[in-house]
Parts: sequence; structure tokens; C-alpha cells
Amino acid sequence: MSEKKIAIITGANRGIGFETARQIGQKRIKVLLGARDEEKGKEAESTLKNEGLDVEFILLDVNDAKTHESAAKYVEENFGKLDILINNAGIYLDESENGEVVQASKTSLDVFRKTFETNFFNTIAVTQQFIPLIKKSEAGRIVFLSSGLGSLTLHSDPNSPIYNYKIPAYDVSKTALNGYVVHLAHELKETPIKVNTAHPGSVVTDMNANGEIPVELGAKTSVDLATLPADGYTGKFVYLGEELPW
Repeated sequence: MSEKKIAIITGANRGIGFETARQIGQKRIKVLLGARDEEKGKEAESTLKNEGLDVEFILLDVNDAKTHESAAKYVEENFGKLDILINNAGIYLDESENGEVVQASKTSLDVFRKTFETNFFNTIAVTQQFIPLIKKSEAGRIVFLSSGLGSLTLHSDPNSPIYNYKIPAYDVSKTALNGYVVHLAHELKETPIKVNTAHPGSVVTDMNANGEIPVELGAKTSVDLATLPADGYTGKFVYLGEELPW
């Protein structure tokens, strides 16, 4: 059993995931960089190793169950436990028409299904694969990268900044993910494991060229939730230390 804390982050080769890996690594935690592309994963590994961080690429494609199994087997055989799981990987596939997002009544079932496969079903699959190893940790932490766009309360409030900003498939997939977090946190509430969901903010990334904050700040909430103390909270939806409404 490794004495050092071990973290695994999905989608860690770029964007928020990569910066999250950097900040976790700076806390002297060994980080396994989950990525579906070996070349890009090893490039990320090389960059962070050159910064003096203890990181390692691991093949983990959220949409490929075989890689879930092989990654979990590798972690078990080499470290004996997993302290931190950050479910960072996600997709945005919503359709546009004349430059506008297609509304809920017209969003295709194909877009809904593909979005849910990655952002909900397969994210759950990854989590369930690693929970036995997280239970072997003295202080397991599970973090789901969600979005304020998954908040039903904010979407329903005419005074909310997102009231008129609706991206159906993406938004609803994150709402569903938030629901899973509530249930998993309740299941594990009598254990040392903390389960929370993070809103990163409107971050400038490849997926969001119109973001408002730098990726360094966008990664902060995930890092904070991954390193909560023993008396930290669980089952919360958080942005930079502030609780958001479901």
C-alpha cells in the first residue's frame, strides 16, 4: 500500500483537467493522468514531470470500459488504493442552427444520448470501478466536475444570469450527474469518503473560447474538494468555496 496519496483525473491531458493535475501534483500527491490518447497523455506527463511533479500517464477513456478495468487493475497492483478520483472528462455536443443553440424541443435524441453516455452513464461507470480502491484509502475523495448550467434552481429563476442561456443536452446531463452525487454521498456518509460536485466557472478552454476566467482559477474548486480535511463537507455543489443551489 502506497504511503503517498494517489489521485487519478479523467481527461487530464488538457484544459481544466491538466491544470487540476498540476495543482494536485504541487501538493505532493502522485497524479495519474487519465487520457484516451496515449500521445497526448504522455506529452502532458512530460510537461508536468519537467515541472518537478510526480505524475504518470494512464490510459483511461471514459467511453471504453476496458480501460476502466485496466486502469483500476494497475492502481490496485501498484498502489493498493486510490485516495482521490476526479471525474473531469466531459463533452459538449449540442447542435446549432443559424448560429443559435437548438432548443429542447428540437435537440436530437442522438445528441442527448451521446452527451449522456459520456457525461453521465460512463462517468458513473468509472466511479463504480474505482470505489473499491477508494474505500481502501484513509480519506477518500470523489469529485465530479459539473457546471452551474446543471442547476435547476438557477435555470428556473428569471433573475439568474443563466436564465436565458439554455444548452439542453449538456445542461440536463449535468443535472443528472448532480443527482447521482447526492445519492452517492448519502450512501457513503458514514465513511471517511467525501463526495462533492464542482462548478469550475466560465473557464477559457478549447470547449469554451468565450470563457471569463483563467484555467488556473477554474481548476481551484476541484482541487479544494479533492483535498478537503476530515471534517469537510460531503454531498455539496460548490464554486470557489460557495455552495450552489441544485
